[in-house]
This record gives sequence, structure tokens and C-alpha cells, in this order.
Amino acid sequence: MKVLVINCGSSSLKYQVLDMTTEALLCKGLVERIGMDGSVITHEKIGQDKVKTEVPMKDHKDAIEQVLTAVQDADHGVVKSMDEIGAVGHRVVHAGEKFASSVLITEEVIKALEECVDLAPLHNPPNLLGIAACQQLMPNTPMVGVFDTAFHQTMPAESYIYAIPYEYYQKHGIRRYGFHGTSHKYVAERAADILNVDLEDLKLITCHLGNGASVSAIKRGKCIDTSMGFTPLEGLVMGTRSGDIDPAIVTFIREKENLPQGKANEILNKKSGVLGISGVSSDFRDIEEAVAQGNERAELALKVFAHKVRFYIGAYIAEMNGVDAIIFTAGVGENDVTMRELICHNLGNLGIKLDPLKNKVRGKETIISTEDSKVKLLLIPTNEELMIARDTFNIVMGRPVK
Repeated sequence: MKVLVINCGSSSLKYQVLDMTTEALLCKGLVERIGMDGSVITHEKIGQDKVKTEVPMKDHKDAIEQVLTAVQDADHGVVKSMDEIGAVGHRVVHAGEKFASSVLITEEVIKALEECVDLAPLHNPPNLLGIAACQQLMPNTPMVGVFDTAFHQTMPAESYIYAIPYEYYQKHGIRRYGFHGTSHKYVAERAADILNVDLEDLKLITCHLGNGASVSAIKRGKCIDTSMGFTPLEGLVMGTRSGDIDPAIVTFIREKENLPQGKANEILNKKSGVLGISGVSSDFRDIEEAVAQGNERAELALKVFAHKVRFYIGAYIAEMNGVDAIIFTAGVGENDVTMRELICHNLGNLGIKLDPLKNKVRGKETIISTEDSKVKLLLIPTNEELMIARDTFNIVMGRPVK
């Protein structure tokens, strides 16, 4: 079976087609500037050069139509007709407490996701638009929803309840949900494969470190805690997000700076993090270049980021009463040699020993701990699209989803 994976943003769309008999990636692409002038689709059949086409796309239906045209193209397509696509897997950011695993999309599921729009007003609406467009264009093809929040639904109440009046949880669903769940799930399963140990016998800490970043504690295959909360703003310091701060800072800044409604939220989401500290960039490569030139604030930004990751690693070791392996993934986790060194520095008493030579690698699945390290350190490039395709394939085939 071939599976089409769709990931819709407000004005963009990423897609892949995978052959699930071998899990081979056949093609991938990106649609940008949906509903804007200069909308464009960049399509890549694996083994061929990218093909970039500028074409008007007024909405997500137009964008999906261009995707379907590209995957069927005589020269750079991967199917002769859409009949070869057995299912579509949709990445959906937020499912609230409604779904603890991926599900076949029905009218009842769509209604449930619409009820979650308040929890993810920037993400769920375009996700729903992508589902609706695919249903119109491929009415006989089964659709599966794969949720960023679902993997974290195994957290116990003490991990997700905020110490605010309980009625706000009951009335408005205010609790910790966590995100990046598909990535955390994928790398945890890969770690078990690499270590040749049953996932249910492992205590893992997964570090998804990119412009958005989160850490999860995974005990016997189940997430028991994660750093992101009600929104992706909580937790680690990130590219432009503040992560954990004293909540009173929000009202303090609003009063001191005389900010209009919503401006403080914008500052914490888009102007904070390593960008806010360094004043240089949200890109860790730019910050490290500035450090090399003697920029002290840039150096501080990296230290603050590493400190917060170490903080959560230590907390989750305590919470799980130990850890067998720590996994680094996503853009920074996979590629930033220096940051991995900063995070793992001087953790020998916790049984964590990074091998400096093994660590000099980027984007390659490997073990980077020393031979005598009690805790294994792994670098595993994430593959959320493959995880979405797997869940989609299993659900359509009537197989259980882990």
C-alpha cells in the first residue's frame, strides 16, 4: 500500500508518499504561500532533482489538487492514478483529551477536532482544511488523523494538572498536553530497536531539540511526563519561545511597557528564547558563529538552553528512578555537536558519558556514549512522516496501533 502523508499549516503544506511494503519514501514536497501571491509547489521524486512550479492556489483545496497532480505527473510522479494511494495520513496538532492514539477520520472525529480549535487556534483550523480538501478530492480513500498530543495522553494526572482552580480544567480543559508526540514516539521505538531491548523494558528520555524543543520521559513505552504544556510555550528555552518563566512576568511587562492586548504573548512566543537572549538569531548556527567572534550574549544563550535541557533530564531521571538511554533528535539535537557536548558535560555521576569522537557526527543514527557509560546516548534523526504513515497503514489494515 502507498500512503500519502499531509501536514497542513496556515499558508503551507508538506507532503510525502511512502510505499508501506518497504517503508520506502517515494517523493516529498512543500507547498508555500497558499492564498497569497506567488504560491509555489516544490516537488521531489526520490532520486531526481527538485521541480519548482509557481501556480495560483487560493486555498488548501487548490494546494491539495497541485499535490495530487505532482504525484501523478508522467515525468516526476510516483503513481499512475490516485487509485494507487491506499490511505491518507493527516498530521493534526491538537486532540485535547479526546484521542490517545491515531484514529480513522469520521464525521464524529472531525466534530471532536473542531471542538479542540480553541486549544490550537493557529494549527487545528488548517489541519481541518487539509482533511476537508482531501475528502472532497479523494472521497473513497480512507483518512487517518495522527495527533501531536496523543502520545502524551498516558501522563498521570500529577504530571498534567496545573495548580490553579480545578474548575478551569473541568470547564476549559486547561492542563498540560505536550507536543512533538509523533517525534518522541518514533525515536523511542527506534532506540529500542537499536539497543535490541523491548521498549517496555526501557526507561528513556527523548530530547526533541529544534527551533521548537521538548523533552519527554518514557517509561515502559509510555510517556509519563513532557516539558511542553497547555501550549508549546512551556518548558525548554527555544528558538524564539521563552519556555518556563514566572507567570507574574507577563503582567509586569504589560504594565511597565504599556503593551496592548496580546502583545506580551507575541513577545514570549516570537521574540524570546535564544533570539531574545542573544539578540543575534533564533538559528543556533548563527549564534555559535557569534560566539566564535566573542559575543558574550550569544554564549549566554547557548548556556541557558543547555542548562534547561539538563534540568529536565535530571528531573526525569528522578521521576523514573533512573534512565537507560537518552536520545537526541530534531535539527539541533541531530546536528549540533557543540550543544550535545554542553548538555552532557559533567554528568558522569549520573552514569552519562559522552564520547567526544563518536559525537562528531551530524544527522546519522548512532550511539555517541562511551563504552563504559551506564546510560546510552543515542543520536536518532526523527521521521514523523514515517510514523504517521505507519499508524495510517496499520489502522487501515485493521492492525493495532502501538
